[in-house]
Amino acid sequence: MPSKSNEGAKEDTDGETAKVCKAPLVTEPARKQLNQRQVVDYKEERRSLLTWLRDIGKNPSRGKGYASDTVYNRAYRIDAFYRWVWEFEGAYTTTLTTDHADAYCRELLAGDYSDNHRANTQKALKSLFKWRQYQRGGDKWEPTITLTGAPPSRQPKDFFEKDERTALREAALEYGTVPHYNSLSADERQIWKRHLAQRFGIPVEGVNADTFERANGWKIPSLVQATLDGGLRPKEVGRARVSWVDTDNNVLRIPPEDATKSNDSWTVAIRPQTSQALQRWIGERECYDKYSGTDRLWLTRESNPYGSTSLNRLLENLCEQAEIDTTHRDLSWYSIRHSVGTLLTNERDLEAARVQLRHQSRTTTMKYDSVSTDDRRDALDRIG
Repeated sequence: MPSKSNEGAKEDTDGETAKVCKAPLVTEPARKQLNQRQVVDYKEERRSLLTWLRDIGKNPSRGKGYASDTVYNRAYRIDAFYRWVWEFEGAYTTTLTTDHADAYCRELLAGDYSDNHRANTQKALKSLFKWRQYQRGGDKWEPTITLTGAPPSRQPKDFFEKDERTALREAALEYGTVPHYNSLSADERQIWKRHLAQRFGIPVEGVNADTFERANGWKIPSLVQATLDGGLRPKEVGRARVSWVDTDNNVLRIPPEDATKSNDSWTVAIRPQTSQALQRWIGERECYDKYSGTDRLWLTRESNPYGSTSLNRLLENLCEQAEIDTTHRDLSWYSIRHSVGTLLTNERDLEAARVQLRHQSRTTTMKYDSVSTDDRRDALDRIG
């Protein structure tokens, strides 16, 4: 029989697709976020971690490691945490802190995750920081909150009511708009030029008629409308690609490699108005250099994929513009998703909401869209 040290290990010639306990050292989502040098660095980080977990991670003093299946499952959860840190910091890093871990756990608690997923992710993070403590001299992590398999005690999640959804949709159409370039006097144009220079981080002399058109573009309306229809998670907004958009059939087609929390493809109904906004944005985005060479549907001003922080900031601005009262309400980007689930269930049925929101349980895999996209699109029209 093979020795413990070789069990589950596989090395390819280029090293990039090497695996430990069948878990890739560099996952495809990580590879998409990194340049070639960072891929090599991350690969070695992962190799050290996963082999340690396999060989001695469970009980280092007795040289007892975790089972291969445990290493495999934790490898993916830890990879998701690394990628979250890169998004949070805006750059690649292997310097992970206990503050990062606590913030990630708070986001798990607030997000649309099962209790088992939260608990298992926290276990994975504990093993990660145990490795860092033993191998890197890192700090011991004592989580500020404990995530268990039992339902956490908290109030029902806030969501946007029907009239508030309409207000958000309308606010997105007005968000950041400026007067037409030719409608302004010379003095007024100069004032707006200074405003747009600050907004886009460019010199005042670089602001021209095209910049005014850009300010009145379709990026934010298309992003908000797609989320109001599909209840897009922050990660899904960040992963969204032009190839998802099927405006002929008014749907988003999410392939398995881009799906969140599943390995299935999904067909998400969207309203005709949303299709039109997306079609306008797809034509417009071709004019911007930062989209050259990428299929990402939306990028931030800093050319990064959107994440929870940037989306929550956008939502805060939209709520202010829409005059939505946020007092004593815990509203986040997920609140839009919760509104789709709550209102679509009331308007249609639970099955429609589950398919539209791409929900899965541990015992049920929804491989067939039993509720037609036409039915779900009609229901979206009714909930606004």
